[in-house]
Amino acid sequence: MSDETGTTDTSAAPTGGAPQGDGVAPDHAPRPEPLRFFGTSWVHHDNGYAARRAGAAVGSLAAAAASCLVLRYAYEGIRIAGTGSFVTMLVLVMFAICTALAFRNTWDGFGVRHDPQRQASLRGLLAIGFVGSLLAYSVRSLTEAPGEKLHREEYEKARAEHERRATRRTGDPSRKKRRR
Repeated sequence: MSDETGTTDTSAAPTGGAPQGDGVAPDHAPRPEPLRFFGTSWVHHDNGYAARRAGAAVGSLAAAAASCLVLRYAYEGIRIAGTGSFVTMLVLVMFAICTALAFRNTWDGFGVRHDPQRQASLRGLLAIGFVGSLLAYSVRSLTEAPGEKLHREEYEKARAEHERRATRRTGDPSRKKRRR
């Protein structure tokens, strides 16, 4: 945007950080998708990447521990209510199974994109097993930013496709010499 003096107004331009729009840079080169808590620091492992990974691992582990404490109070409430051993055991088994399923679902989500319809149908089960999701996030943060492998593969594939498209046509095809 230019005014009468010829200066460019940059107040409406994005100023770094997360990619804007559809994730494509102005020169149509692909841009990395930001990860929760990491932004795009996972690409070059800069801007406090190691500290963020450590913080994510410790934070999610602390949240899981606090959640287990809350679940312990819920268990005590069920036991005090005198509902019987069958109901108590049923609740414990339900939380154990849901936690295991949530851990597995979250762990698998770091390597492949989930089907949104399947995720919607599992929403309640995953909400009950939230401790498993927190533990998966904590364990994965010990080796990489959760989801980094998937995003890196997608980003590298998009960059390779962009390079292939950008270098495919060089010059004017009508002036190309024909071999005989």
